[in-house]
Amino acid sequence: MAVRAMLAMEARQEAELPRDKGWQFEPKWDGFRCLAIRDGDTVEMLSRSGKSLARYFPDMVAALRALKAKRFILDGELAIPVGKVLSFDALQLRLHPAASRVNKLAAETPSILIVFDLLQTARGADLASRPLSERRTALEAFFATLGNTSALRLSPATDKRADAERWLKRAGGGELDGVVAKRLDEPYRAGERAMVKVKCLRTADCVVGGFRYATNSKQVASLLLGLFNEEGKLDHVGFTSGITSEERPGLTRKVEALKGGPGFTGDAPGGPSRWSTERSAQWEPLKLELVAEVQYDHVTGDRFRHGTRFVRWRPDKRPDQCTLEQLRQEVRPSRLFVRQKGRTARAGVAL
Repeated sequence: MAVRAMLAMEARQEAELPRDKGWQFEPKWDGFRCLAIRDGDTVEMLSRSGKSLARYFPDMVAALRALKAKRFILDGELAIPVGKVLSFDALQLRLHPAASRVNKLAAETPSILIVFDLLQTARGADLASRPLSERRTALEAFFATLGNTSALRLSPATDKRADAERWLKRAGGGELDGVVAKRLDEPYRAGERAMVKVKCLRTADCVVGGFRYATNSKQVASLLLGLFNEEGKLDHVGFTSGITSEERPGLTRKVEALKGGPGFTGDAPGGPSRWSTERSAQWEPLKLELVAEVQYDHVTGDRFRHGTRFVRWRPDKRPDQCTLEQLRQEVRPSRLFVRQKGRTARAGVAL
């Protein structure tokens, strides 16, 4: 079995969920995409890019090896429950070069695999060429044989757009990253953007605590965003960029007029992390006067997961009104880890 050549089916982003019939909707979980492959005693776990995740998740390798089924290919999302939500930060900590550190984390915060597709059965039958409707039926039958295992969860699925809209409203903080739509009559199209994904976009009002110049330039490249914590200190929560060449001169003059302020008085940009670069610490602190409304799609650990999109300035809002509570209200725990079996449930993780 040439597992190294396998790639996961991917999704293209759209503004809304499909409205015509013939679609299956699934939650888009907040984790690492993973193809879990077993062939006898050999277990492999491949990321979206085709790289092995096995060394970082020895707990999941052991869980897959312990299943009665000796052969299968599952498509799912690796996640780590911490409390009542999924922690993307805990997943990132697993990507550590030291095996001793990885093993310690695996024991402290075990991972789960939320499964949404079956590409090969326990008898070795190839399902990738079969329509999703058949693969889902086979997946539910596969789960019915697993017995008592807490490491694997069956992801919910529905053909009702109203259910998907309800899931979409929950997305953005701690569990769901959006909703995915797949054609019920299509095969598994490995490596292709054959699915549709939709994210719930929200806005927040943030203080501009600093900025970075563009490389080898004296024009602004990005604005650094902050929100006040419970102690009244300004924590760095992310950035907004995507500034056009026409906007740069005016924006540069606007922020340079405020240079010399306190900037971030709490968590500041450029703190040590495995993603830090020399440029991470190069930023200009500002007087805390500018408030910007930005659009974002996901929050992790009181920070925007990705860069945000600038919406507008908010001169009508005081900086001290911009607090972390805007982000924390998005993290809503649910009855996430209830395992169910059988076709009537159509789910293994309750929402």
